[in-house]
Amino acid sequence: GTGTPPDLVGELFRLTLKLDLVHVPFKGGGEAITSTLGGQTPISFGAIAPSVPHIKAGKLRALAVTGAKRASAVPDVPTMAEAGYPEIEGETWFTVLVPTGTAKDIITRLHGEVARALVAPDVKQRLDVLGYEPLSSTPEEATARFKTDAAKWAKVIHDTGMALQ
Repeated sequence: GTGTPPDLVGELFRLTLKLDLVHVPFKGGGEAITSTLGGQTPISFGAIAPSVPHIKAGKLRALAVTGAKRASAVPDVPTMAEAGYPEIEGETWFTVLVPTGTAKDIITRLHGEVARALVAPDVKQRLDVLGYEPLSSTPEEATARFKTDAAKWAKVIHDTGMALQ
């Protein structure tokens, strides 16, 4: 959909390479993959998790991942940087949020519990199967990432004239 991380990466790809591509919004990644599998859309940008089974079955060809490093779910697929386009980088990432003003001791405890869960063998194995790579960061690192990503994607939104809905 418009303004989602895959859309923003696709727009960055289009802008960087000065390509004539048209964004086709879908309600979710499943619909986008189905459209690409059916040949209605010749290229798709999406989260890796729903794509992995189709890539491994040889139904979709992964050209590159847009993360800073190769994805463990598809280790033979190069990054955009390895493919010669280091400026095209973007990842879908998830974080745990709490309301502003939450007590520091609660934040510290929650952070510790989430970090421990992410390295639990059963959780790590399940995330790996789905194509997600667990990464724990401090609350301060997450805040810094939010700020960096907000500035980066605000420029892409501005440069494309994208109207968010």
